[in-house]
Amino acid sequence: MLLSKNMRSLKPFIILSLLFYFSNGRTQPVSNHNVYSETNKPAWWKEAVVYQIYPRSFKDSDGDGVGDLRGIISKLDYLKSLGIDVVWLNPIFASPNDDNGYDISDYRSIMKEFGTMQDFDELLSGLHKRKIRLVLDMVLNHSSDEHEWFKQARSSRNSPYRNYYHWWPAEKGKPTPRYSFFDVNNDAWKYDPLTKSYYLHYFSQKQPDLNWENEKLRHEVYGIMKFWLDKGIDGLRMDAFQYVSKDTTWKKYPEGYERNIIKYYGMGPHLHQYLKEMNRTVLSKYNIMTVAEGAGSTLADAHSLVDADRQELNMAYHFEIMDIGNDPKGYKLPDLKKAFTKWDHSFANKGWLAIFLGNHDVPRMVSKYGNDSKAFKTTSSKLLTTLIMTMRGTPYYFNGDELGMTNIRFDKIEDYRDIATINAYKNAKDKNEDLQAFMDKQKFISRDNTRTPFQWDRTINAGFTTGTPWIKVNQNYNEANVADEEKNPASELAYFKKIVALRKASPVLVYGSYHVFDIENPSIYCYTRSLGKENVLVVLNFSNHEATYQLDKGINTLSAKQLINNYSGAVGIADNKLNLKPWQAIVYQLKRA
Repeated sequence: MLLSKNMRSLKPFIILSLLFYFSNGRTQPVSNHNVYSETNKPAWWKEAVVYQIYPRSFKDSDGDGVGDLRGIISKLDYLKSLGIDVVWLNPIFASPNDDNGYDISDYRSIMKEFGTMQDFDELLSGLHKRKIRLVLDMVLNHSSDEHEWFKQARSSRNSPYRNYYHWWPAEKGKPTPRYSFFDVNNDAWKYDPLTKSYYLHYFSQKQPDLNWENEKLRHEVYGIMKFWLDKGIDGLRMDAFQYVSKDTTWKKYPEGYERNIIKYYGMGPHLHQYLKEMNRTVLSKYNIMTVAEGAGSTLADAHSLVDADRQELNMAYHFEIMDIGNDPKGYKLPDLKKAFTKWDHSFANKGWLAIFLGNHDVPRMVSKYGNDSKAFKTTSSKLLTTLIMTMRGTPYYFNGDELGMTNIRFDKIEDYRDIATINAYKNAKDKNEDLQAFMDKQKFISRDNTRTPFQWDRTINAGFTTGTPWIKVNQNYNEANVADEEKNPASELAYFKKIVALRKASPVLVYGSYHVFDIENPSIYCYTRSLGKENVLVVLNFSNHEATYQLDKGINTLSAKQLINNYSGAVGIADNKLNLKPWQAIVYQLKRA
């Protein structure tokens, strides 16, 4: 590599600096393999394990059936025991809860059901005392229609807040059609009779889209960000942010555009202008983690959001892997492997990725990607955890997945609470579609599958609440709960703690290069991670059957040491072959090169 004269003089300092990285207050050595790549530049948010908490369903402290901040406070020692570094909270701001908090009526207040600002301050302090950072979920594409901005905006066409939202005057006729994700009729324009105008809502009618074209609105948002960052939070996850920049010429889109919605709604004409302004005004002044939900529709889009030289955000949270496996019939493992591999290769030297298989918007991880039958739930859950914790990128883990929590599979529409499912049912009913087929699919795909109450113990309502829970508790809580799993060294919870500890002790699992083998194999996922002289082999059997697997001859397994195995006992490698049990996951340390 050619270096300028100034760079040559700094070279010893650069190398020495990059030999160490900071993690949870400890300084640890890092190999100098690929030391000059942006990807290998140490950062706390790269080395972190992120644990997502859905507050409404985590722990209720006052018996009203809704999880709250004091409930989380009561479980801080549990969070510490997991070994995680960051808690990401879904929205906790004041909200009428049309979309479970993603419709915010006051960005500087706490939702009454969740507690008070004093509770929040205590929560933040308690997390920090335990060396756990906090990331808040900011909803910035839209507000609630009960936000004071919108109340003022809809009061008069002359309101100073009118331009905080997108309006279409009725005298111009009906607006150009736009698709809504949550509207019963998928119509993103809602007529407002008071000012004889339509307002835009990409999501529900109670979630009007904010007008980021308005500089005053943008600086209001930056003020909100500063408010929370000055309180000491450690990062921002920005919900639906790729949608904030609209093409306000409102041109007509081709028929069927909603099937490729990111192409038309995402990465709008001024998105990067807004992000650079946000970074300059707010983000660059804090040592924080910044993540936008969605990463455009191409790899180039994702890089444009998070590459360091872009000075915008610092982590890409893409959905290509989440789009695999949405059919109840299952998915093909090579598709999953190719998606992981494509994104890793693109980000090998620049940018950084979030790695996840679950969150609040998708089914339970083990129900979607594993096998949640009694025979294989524990092993397949551990295998999926192994995959997340051994890939390059920052692992995100949704609360309850560490227990092997599963889809609840409601039989009746009355049991659902998610606006997306409820309105989709109404739409299907209006169109005389097969409602049984619709309900069968929701048992697999509905967001409510992952939002059921956290399962703490075998007491009533799984120890979540002494009252009536806002959504039903999964009745398998006697089989998956914290109290039982903490006593069982073979549980999913025990395994989660072990592999989190392994990752945190292994720079190769954070920064190491990734190489996949046998990518077309329909049931085995085999890859290595390498950093300098450190080499790790990961072998995962994504099937209900035993398998004898022949490793690639290029993998040197002499003196291979087993680091973790989701079954008991050691699995030896003979003639570069492995005998694998169903859903077995094994990680080996290979002989140094």
